[in-house]
Amino acid sequence: MSVPRGWRLGQHFLTDRNILRAVADAARVRSGDTVIEVGPGRGALTRLLAERAARVVAVELDAALAEQLRTSMPANVEVVHADARETAPVELLGGAAAYKLAANLPYYAALPILRRFLEDTPRPDAVGVLVQLEVAEQLCAQPGDMSLASLGVQLYGKPRIVRRVPPGAFNPPPKVTSAVVSIEVYDAPAEGIDDARDFFRLARAGFGTRRKQLGNALAGGGLGLTAFEARRLLDWVGIDPTRRAQTLSVAEWAALYRGWRGG
Repeated sequence: MSVPRGWRLGQHFLTDRNILRAVADAARVRSGDTVIEVGPGRGALTRLLAERAARVVAVELDAALAEQLRTSMPANVEVVHADARETAPVELLGGAAAYKLAANLPYYAALPILRRFLEDTPRPDAVGVLVQLEVAEQLCAQPGDMSLASLGVQLYGKPRIVRRVPPGAFNPPPKVTSAVVSIEVYDAPAEGIDDARDFFRLARAGFGTRRKQLGNALAGGGLGLTAFEARRLLDWVGIDPTRRAQTLSVAEWAALYRGWRGG
């Protein structure tokens, strides 16, 4: 039996209109807005966004689905055949500077797509996404369960789970529960972080070996720090060197970053 186009990419098409509205609400889409939608699929969410917003830029990876959308969408919808993980927001927006981001994101691409839009400029004013529940919980994790992914989102905004979504809301139904996540995007990175590339270089070193104590992880993380220097740095900023990376808050990571940078 042949596989319908789009399903090859792991897409599960959202059909429940209540959930569609929840995604649009999570992105705070209003009249006059420009919205970038990632992964429109068959266009159910796209049509709802087009009813609310002035302009929708729908980014679809599947060429056949993109072509179908071009012939069936309202006039205020622009369909772009592209990989959202490799496309800068400015390329999609043209002259627009402000936008909202809405998406039904597949598991394999959710984090790369979110980081692409949150780390680039212009950043969205608000984000509403449907993701696998496991990803949603990771994005919203608190100290004790933090990861590089949760840190990467929470540096740029405040995520929260709006509602859980059962498999029956999709066609075909996935084997997992999903969730709608809203991200309140900050005007600037949290805690005054001025160089995200350097910040994440430090964070990757800390999370490089999850079971290691932070002092040992930083010493072996390619930062050029000896074990003594790593422990001294952590002591200086008031963080116990025996703690592990997943226990630190965004504020503690920022303090560690400033100490490492000499500030």
